[in-house]
Amino acid sequence: MNSQGKKGAAFQALHAGKPFIIPNPWDAGSARVLAALGFKALATTSSGFAFTLGRRDGQATLDEVVHHTAALDRATDLPLSVDLENGYGSDPESAALAVRRVAEAGAVGGSIEDYDPAGRIYELRQAVERVAAAVEAARGLDFPFTLTARAENHIRGHPDLKDTIARLQAFEAAGADVLYAPGLRTVEEIRAVCEAVSNPVNVLAVANLSVAEVVAVGARRVSVGGSLTWVAIRAMVEAAEALRDTGDFSALGARIPLDQWFAG
Repeated sequence: MNSQGKKGAAFQALHAGKPFIIPNPWDAGSARVLAALGFKALATTSSGFAFTLGRRDGQATLDEVVHHTAALDRATDLPLSVDLENGYGSDPESAALAVRRVAEAGAVGGSIEDYDPAGRIYELRQAVERVAAAVEAARGLDFPFTLTARAENHIRGHPDLKDTIARLQAFEAAGADVLYAPGLRTVEEIRAVCEAVSNPVNVLAVANLSVAEVVAVGARRVSVGGSLTWVAIRAMVEAAEALRDTGDFSALGARIPLDQWFAG
């Protein structure tokens, strides 16, 4: 088995083991730091990556995401899953192509969501067709590729839990390996989703809940989306504001063990 095959198998095995955290680096440097800190897999963040390009979420192209995927894959030996947003096209063929492109760049997982950047959630039939096409593309690869299907209701102004569950159940029936509804805010919502499906559920971390709480109600995987990016940027802004407003250099005394983190 080649390196990508081993990564793909390792990523699948993680979902069959204990619940785990999959953090979201925004560039190769943050990926190397997270790997050095002992995480077992990484996932890209569309919003964090778009920020590195000076853009808002949803404004990166598939070619740019593929390049980003290759850079993060080269940066560490960890399995990498890619946020493929809507697959960079509303048709099923676009979702399938996005999976194949990032797989060629080194990814062993990816997510397809049911939200169109034009501002609408796809009708259920279309959403399922898109997931099914992505699953077919994943199964056509010569290594294990874990396909996550996302129901975007709760972060797109339509927090209808019943509809979200129906969508996730349909995505599971279409072959998705992992189900994901970003924006669930309470343990009750998370429990309802986890009890409604059989496959592993990814939960987006929220500041008022702990890993222990979301795992206790059924989450198998916990990601953080763009949040680590904003934690880092907030620290930079606070230091820069102190420089601008008071000439305070104290924040510039920060030291980090790059030699340790980037060893090897």
